[in-house]
Amino acid sequence: MLSRNSLRHPPTAFKGDEVQPTSATPAAGALVRPIPEVAPRRSKVEAYNVADLRQLARKALPKGLFEFVDRGTENEVALRTMREAIERTMLLPRVLVDVSQRNQQVDFFGRPCASPMIVAPTGAAGLLWFDGEIEIARAAARVGVPFALSTASIVSMERVAAGAGPGARLWFQLYMWPDRRLSMELVERAQKAGYEALIVTVDTPVSPNREYNKHNGFTLPMRISRRNVRDVALHPRWFVNVFARYMMRSGIPTLENYPDSLRTRLNQAQSPLKCDSLTWDDLRDIRKRWSGPLILKGILRVDDAVKAQECGVDGIIVSNHGGRNLDASVPPFVVLPEIVDRVAGRTDVFVDGGFNRGADIVKAVAMGAKGVFVGRAPLWGVAVDGEPGARLALEILREEIDRVLAFTGSPHLQSLDRSLLHRAPAPSAVAILQDLP
Repeated sequence: MLSRNSLRHPPTAFKGDEVQPTSATPAAGALVRPIPEVAPRRSKVEAYNVADLRQLARKALPKGLFEFVDRGTENEVALRTMREAIERTMLLPRVLVDVSQRNQQVDFFGRPCASPMIVAPTGAAGLLWFDGEIEIARAAARVGVPFALSTASIVSMERVAAGAGPGARLWFQLYMWPDRRLSMELVERAQKAGYEALIVTVDTPVSPNREYNKHNGFTLPMRISRRNVRDVALHPRWFVNVFARYMMRSGIPTLENYPDSLRTRLNQAQSPLKCDSLTWDDLRDIRKRWSGPLILKGILRVDDAVKAQECGVDGIIVSNHGGRNLDASVPPFVVLPEIVDRVAGRTDVFVDGGFNRGADIVKAVAMGAKGVFVGRAPLWGVAVDGEPGARLALEILREEIDRVLAFTGSPHLQSLDRSLLHRAPAPSAVAILQDLP
């Protein structure tokens, strides 16, 4: 099985895996392994969990940029309740089960994946590391999991596709704009660039209220202020290795996936356009235009999941946008089982929000999720050490999943079900009052 040593050297196959090194895209049903390359650089970062990487990223990044990734919205209730919901669900291990041949392979849309993880679409990767989107896409390819690129990326989808490496599985995340024609231009570009799946995010009709960005001077358009100049000055390595490299290559970064009519540099860009008139008819139109797997992101209600299924989507992501939009939103993990029970079988159900341990991912799969989107973990990794750091983050999670499978008597993901889960009762009002200072 994976050891800590395996995080310092090129990965080897789990027991039971028999894939020969190849750069070709694996056929459906074939075992999949991380893409073998000639001596890819291993991270020398001393990090043993995602929390370690987060602390290192806090030191490496300007405060405004770190908090943009790390924090939620308003009072950050959603951030806390996401974690509480996952942590209140405990595991009931089976014993005396042969787990010597365990593996964590899963199929996503008929193609094999090395682990039940997908790198979530995030708009900040290119600000954490030079060409950070390409770095994370490479890391995902080497670990053998899909990478989802955000509309708000500062590296174009074409450059990511060219630089992700052989065997990369690339999904594209779409924000719809008020001018539907411009949004459909992105759909066509993603198809031409070879993206496998399209993720349509539907939980952001207006801009969220992230007050800390205003406190930190981290808003669009980017403006120089006394506060953020001091912040950057305290992090010269980030300035030299990231921002200065962009300036020397092409100037202030641009939202490269925006159509020509909307594309501006970050010091000129307004807050990303939102669409508050999006309807189910728009989703049906996208379904007609997109021939590959179509995934709807931002579902928290059973009736919405059913409507999405009726519109012909192939997958849904149970998500509250990482706790970054509606602060009073229900935790995705709480509503996951009822959504799975209603639509799974015909529609794949994924989940995101607060998953930062392998045990969290195992719980979600046992609950019925097909896979889990992880966002902040690879961002912390790339912020610390580029592609090797992002790969380290994913390998840490993969190793933790492997260990939890062993401890729970689960030789493979198909062994996971709700009999392994025990829901601890929520704390009573009396207990909460007793804990107050």
